[in-house]
Amino acid sequence: MNFTIKEINHQNIAVVDLPGAMIENEQDALDLIANASYQGARAIMLHGHNLPAEFFDLKTRLAGDILQKFSNYRVKLAIVGSFDGYQSESLSAFIRESNRGNLVYFVPDQETAVQYLTRDVD
Repeated sequence: MNFTIKEINHQNIAVVDLPGAMIENEQDALDLIANASYQGARAIMLHGHNLPAEFFDLKTRLAGDILQKFSNYRVKLAIVGSFDGYQSESLSAFIRESNRGNLVYFVPDQETAVQYLTRDVD
């Protein structure tokens, strides 16, 4: 998967923002994590359009499976987009809970993503 490395606040962030780039399964997530880490990034920013619709249907377990990889490898992830269009209460709760944590964030814009990805967590 193609991405660019941007140094922001003295940290390397892999930024995926290609309309056709998709993380469709756990292996795609692992490949992205490995490639970004190899290039010195410990944080990744991608957009909601880089994930399939099934990701946002929690019954498929795709979101949990993919996000678990980021947790296992301690790589921060910010998913940028508007998630208001999804009418799932369970997804809304999942997003709220993720945003309370230290690794995975669902954010409305790139500026907010940078704030989350570059903050120090004790």
